[in-house]
Formats: sequence, structure tokens, C-alpha cells
Amino acid sequence: MTDKTGEGFVHREEVSAALAQESFQRKVVTTRQANDILTEAIAFFQARGYRAGFTGRPNQVYVLGKREGPFPRVTAEILVQPGVGKRGTTLVTVSGFGPLLRQHLQDYVNHLRAQRRTPPTITAPPNAPDED
Repeated sequence: MTDKTGEGFVHREEVSAALAQESFQRKVVTTRQANDILTEAIAFFQARGYRAGFTGRPNQVYVLGKREGPFPRVTAEILVQPGVGKRGTTLVTVSGFGPLLRQHLQDYVNHLRAQRRTPPTITAPPNAPDED
């Protein structure tokens, strides 16, 4: 990201414009536990070819990717805040940038929202007596 012209160099203005266009930030409210969300997020992004792991801060995950578009590296973070609002409610903030990473972040947010809308299934334990 230098002002030099030539092959392999991108102007700062181009990167700034792309960053404004490719940035992503969404919030999701869920009733899932913070550790479950973070562990699932790491697996979700690793399966898509990104490096992901816990940061030094509590309840936060990083996502790193290689070159996408004009960006030499793309990054994202997932922050989980348990106990927000009603008891048992967790706020998940997903933010990052990158042409391809943006779509994966949106897919993850959609995944979290789909889980929220799906009612839990209750099944009877095996060999349970039938109630009359």
C-alpha cells in the first residue's frame, strides 16, 4: 500500500475506496453460550481457508486471510458479549473487510440467525414409557 506506481502496488485512494465498499459489520443476538459461539466461529472460518483463533482478549476471535482484491491481507474479528439485555442473551459482533471474506462473514451471521430461529427439538428418550 504505497504511493509507488507499477506492478504489484496499489494507490492508497484505491485501498480506501475498496475498504469503504468491502467493510462488514453486523450484530446478532442469540441465546447460545459464548464459548460455543467462539469455538464454532473458529471451525467455520478454518473450514473456509482462513486462519482463526482466540485473541488475547476474552470472548474474542480473530480471522486472517491472504490477499483478496486490493488488500494484501484481510482480517475480521468476532466479539461475544454474554449477559446483554435479558438473562441468558448473548450479543455477537462480527466485523471485518475483504471481497471474499465479506461473503463468508455474512454467511456466518446468517448461520447464527438461522440457529436462533430454529426451535429446539425435544425427543423422548429411548425406551420411555408411553403416556396415556
